[in-house]
Amino acid sequence: MKPVVALIGRTNVGKSTLFNRLTRSRAALVADLPGLTRDRQYGDADVGSRAFLAIDTGGFDPGSGDALQRAVNEQTETAIAESDVLLFMVDVRAGVTGQDQRIGERLRAGGKRLVLVANKAEGMDAAAGAEFYELGLGAPVLISAAHGAGLTELMDTALAGLPEAEAPPEAPDPERGTRVAIVGRPNVGKSTLVNTLIGERRMVASDQPGTTRDAIEVEFEFAGERFTLIDTAGIRRKGRVFEAVEKFSVIKTLQAVEQCNVVTLLLDASAEIAEQDAHIAGYILERGRALVIAVNKWDAVGDAQQRERIKRELRRKLTFLDWASMHFVSAVTGTGLKGLMRSVVAAERAAFSRLPTPKLTRALLAAVQRQEPPRAGRVRPKLRYAHQGGSNPPIVVIHGNSLRHVPDSYRRYLEGWFRDQFELHGTPLRIEFRSNSVNPYAPSRRAGKGPAFQVD
Repeated sequence: MKPVVALIGRTNVGKSTLFNRLTRSRAALVADLPGLTRDRQYGDADVGSRAFLAIDTGGFDPGSGDALQRAVNEQTETAIAESDVLLFMVDVRAGVTGQDQRIGERLRAGGKRLVLVANKAEGMDAAAGAEFYELGLGAPVLISAAHGAGLTELMDTALAGLPEAEAPPEAPDPERGTRVAIVGRPNVGKSTLVNTLIGERRMVASDQPGTTRDAIEVEFEFAGERFTLIDTAGIRRKGRVFEAVEKFSVIKTLQAVEQCNVVTLLLDASAEIAEQDAHIAGYILERGRALVIAVNKWDAVGDAQQRERIKRELRRKLTFLDWASMHFVSAVTGTGLKGLMRSVVAAERAAFSRLPTPKLTRALLAAVQRQEPPRAGRVRPKLRYAHQGGSNPPIVVIHGNSLRHVPDSYRRYLEGWFRDQFELHGTPLRIEFRSNSVNPYAPSRRAGKGPAFQVD
């Protein structure tokens, strides 16, 4: 699994700037306004050859009596509990503050691996952070998050001795079968679903949120197919468990998604689609994992009119996952689970499909004949041939001319077309455009005439 690195510090020391730099994104808002970040945010990060999960947090102030600050502190405490390494960030230009000292005392007492990071050190010499020795946390590592200076040395220090992250599985393991991660909010019935599928009470299932504390793997067979089910925690894996259902860790869920072949996103028919559901669904899509959606506790929705309303609401809110099969199940009674597992098998096969180049090209030409890409001024993109560029998820690489002018709407049209032509349901599908730099029909420059290739 990837190491987990949390960025901790008071307001306006550059945590979000460093988070964006590590994740190569603009996911975290950055401004000279103290307290802009309040909730913790997760992102895939890599520096050099090391990959890890980064957590951005709000300004930490242990012991504060302010109600809003207590909520921010609670988020930070969760990040601390989830992490393997803490990067305690300070502002080298502002020097040591009383708040820095309180944070240092709290982190030192926690016993977690800790690196003191002196940010905003651009243009300073190595002695600039000497006053931070008084925090009792060792030598500070000088960096500039805004300019990207010192990050390789920082992460080499932070991750030294930690195991390398394993590469995600490229194909199902014949010995252990398809790896299926069961993910969702606390108390939606993940453990009950696993127990029902394997036919025994292997997982502790309770109405109390947070019963599962870690990702548990269970092997079983269905219709002659082998599977490894991964039951994930709705509450963070260690440390103090907050009573509120919304205060749950996504670390184990993100790691399970990373290491599986198919994800089953479990929703609660009696609850609204929450922000956590959308975050996890977005991460599944980003990682390109095959997906099956299961709406649990369907037996508790007795009214036909209410069932139809729930279905409409799910279709509206999850329209970006319209390629995934949706099943309405009951983990307690076992209703709908056979259809769910059949969709899991189909999604895994679609994710690892082999798409022959001749068939892809014929499908592409048929799509263009049915609907040409729109003109961009005086130019109309020319789509000439296609081939497969990868699997899990399937990648279709299209070659042609002026393809930078192909709009996103036409890309979505092609995704739907290829999905229908090759029955790629249950898996994301990615389209890549590559414009030809050389026209094979143009006269040869060396010969001055004739085609660029010879036809026998």
